[in-house]
Amino acid sequence: MPGADKRLSHVAFTRTVLGVLLGVIVLAVDTLNPVKLFLHVFPAVEPWHIALVCTVLSTYIWISEFKELLYFIVKVFLNSILSIFFRDIEVIGRDRLPRHGPMIFSINHANQFVDAAVVLGTCGSDIKVSYMMAEASWNRRIIGDLAKALDVVPVKRAQDDAIKGIGKVSFSKTDDFETTKKLKVTGYDSSFVSNLTKGDKIRPVGTATGVKVVEIIDDSTVIVEAVTVSDEDMSNVFIESEPLPYDVLKHVDLHVVFERVLDRLAAGGVVGIFPEGGSHDRTDLLPLKVGVALIAYSAMERDGLNVPIIPVGLNYFRTHRWRGKAIVEYGDPVYIDPSTLKDYVAGGERKRVVCNDLLERIRDSMRSVIVSMPDYESLQIVHTARRLYQRSGVQGKEKQDLLRRFAAGYKILMLTGDPPAEWVDLQDRIAAYRRELRDLGIRDYQVPALDREMALADKEESEEIITEIRIGYRIVHLLVLLLLSAIPNIFLNLPVRLLADIYAERRRQKALKKSKVKIYGYDVMLTEKLVFCIVAVPTLWIIYGFLLYFFTDFDGPTMTLCFMCFPSFAYMGIIASEAGMVDAKDLRPYIMRLYPSTRKRLKALPAQRRQLQKDLRAMIKKVGPAFGELYYGKELNWAEIQELSRKNSDAIYKVASSGNFPTSVAPAGDSLDKKDL
Repeated sequence: MPGADKRLSHVAFTRTVLGVLLGVIVLAVDTLNPVKLFLHVFPAVEPWHIALVCTVLSTYIWISEFKELLYFIVKVFLNSILSIFFRDIEVIGRDRLPRHGPMIFSINHANQFVDAAVVLGTCGSDIKVSYMMAEASWNRRIIGDLAKALDVVPVKRAQDDAIKGIGKVSFSKTDDFETTKKLKVTGYDSSFVSNLTKGDKIRPVGTATGVKVVEIIDDSTVIVEAVTVSDEDMSNVFIESEPLPYDVLKHVDLHVVFERVLDRLAAGGVVGIFPEGGSHDRTDLLPLKVGVALIAYSAMERDGLNVPIIPVGLNYFRTHRWRGKAIVEYGDPVYIDPSTLKDYVAGGERKRVVCNDLLERIRDSMRSVIVSMPDYESLQIVHTARRLYQRSGVQGKEKQDLLRRFAAGYKILMLTGDPPAEWVDLQDRIAAYRRELRDLGIRDYQVPALDREMALADKEESEEIITEIRIGYRIVHLLVLLLLSAIPNIFLNLPVRLLADIYAERRRQKALKKSKVKIYGYDVMLTEKLVFCIVAVPTLWIIYGFLLYFFTDFDGPTMTLCFMCFPSFAYMGIIASEAGMVDAKDLRPYIMRLYPSTRKRLKALPAQRRQLQKDLRAMIKKVGPAFGELYYGKELNWAEIQELSRKNSDAIYKVASSGNFPTSVAPAGDSLDKKDL
């Protein structure tokens, strides 16, 4: 469907351009201008009469439809911003969205406020999304103003007003931990009775997860629920011999917020939720907050609605940089099993179990539309392996599917014991290949071209002349692009870009210090650049407008035309610069060949790549059948694959390591039955 989406988008753009051109023609030719024709037929009517009537009608429409018009204007504005900040945004799976009725978008949070804008611009023009946003962000200028225009629901978060706890705490399991998931908290120099209330959360240093207070015994002992604690945090933080400092997260009553959200769902609206709570730059999901499950069950209990929960995966390339790329994938809806509603209504342990089960299904569905990996280096290895394995001509949807298969297979092989020695050796060679590319400053897609160019360089003089002509053309093309983009970039783009980079870096460092989940803080940078540019770009244009007014003898229409051309010139400068950067990257291998040391390394790269391709494909052909449907299946249910892989990764690993599997191609799932997967 991405190809169809792009074609529809292109048709809509063409229609708009033709409409604008037709309007200009009608206004330019008096015999076609409907207003002038009307005035000619009815000479008693003055032009200002028509202007007055239109002004009154416009004012009435603005007043009566203000919220809808404001939403549309902000949406168009954000789409325009995204077209500047991103080189390409590809959409996968938009056809999976229900055509009518309420929906909940469950979105991974990888790029702060940009995430909401990307989903808003790709979900379809007929879908109006109401997001839930942290109250701290709602109160920010620019971001908060845009949020109010988009009818966002502010949510007060306990972590935004965290209080440093008195003394230190240690954790130990209660006797009935296996059934109740409760921990005993022992305080040292603490005052639990006066500083805690039932429903508050205790968050120890070293984790982003708080545990809910269910019973306060005395000043040094409380009982907490640990149902939201991951196994890693449980072993590394919560079962700790040494006492830890901690924060207190006061209980927040979200009843009013939930009612507003439920009202929108009851009216057939769409609600966007980021269940991870905050943005981050990790390569896997954070533990999901239970709010999305509570909202879905509350909608069924109050209004009888089984609201589809749509997983939305945002996959970014060059997340924090200008002119990056994004892939937005909409997954298959997740529905509540109506038979579990009675358990939710019953409350207590039964409610907790069904909410956690739904949350687990939502987590699997979200992982089915992103590429989740243990760490950044592993993600880069998988990206490179996918590029080496895939054939030419693969489209975006197929690339994403193949990348997800590689990621799932990688995690099974690497995280369930000692991986096969063959794969460890191949992984080390792929990492070495990536380091060589990075040292030489070239990309993987340029390596096959190096092979052809090196072959031409060793052939007869006529072919060498052709190569030199090609190089000369690229140099001339680069110079022309630089010349075309020089003036708009120097005067309109460069000042803003340099200042935006500085501002975003400072905000990144500040966010990194405050966060307990960010690795580098790259997830905030693009948002901060966007916020800065929203203010700085029009400010710069206004300054240039004043300079034109005071230091030139331009008349009013000329200055107006100059001012109106600023956006077009700035955008043309961006596009020309991007094309110039592509040419500069393509020229780099030719420049590197001038140096004897790098020439030898460049010459060795194509052979190194071919050998990696051969060995990788051979290993996958050998090991792949052990993965059953993950290897053979054409159209996979990724939410189901995530669940099966998580529960049965040990079985797959044993089969893959032993080599006891069929070598012939079998139908999907025949090599390993689903119940054994």
